[in-house]
Amino acid sequence: MSSHVFHEIYLHFNWHCKLDQALLTPRLEPIVHDLLRERCQKTKGVYFHGIGGTDTHIHLAVNIEPFVCISDLVAELKGGSSFDLNQRERFKALVWQRGYGVVSFGKLNLPWVLRYLANQKEHHRRGRVQDRLERTEFDEGQAPGIDKPG
Repeated sequence: MSSHVFHEIYLHFNWHCKLDQALLTPRLEPIVHDLLRERCQKTKGVYFHGIGGTDTHIHLAVNIEPFVCISDLVAELKGGSSFDLNQRERFKALVWQRGYGVVSFGKLNLPWVLRYLANQKEHHRRGRVQDRLERTEFDEGQAPGIDKPG
């Protein structure tokens, strides 16, 4: 990457287990989180910041350099983590659902995003989730970046 390019590209991702099954058990969740962290750290231009989620889905915060293709990164993270875990477990322990959500945020919001990731189980238990950070599908009735009318 050229040193003549300024960039601060911070992204929040989320994706679900197939059919929203509770596949990220207390035993498997830390393993999957480690696999995703390691894949981020080994991917050129990707800088890992945090991970969280519940037994049905993952949340991930990274920043990337401009040459990183978001869809390729997600494919690598999802495909690689499920492949690695399934090889390790010697059976199909993890299958990700099709699709993902990605939202950009400013560098100053990183501490807030990391707190949100770290407290996923509590947010879901209390029903206090941030809709923008939980969505994995585009509502065809809305333009990107436009919230639904109240």
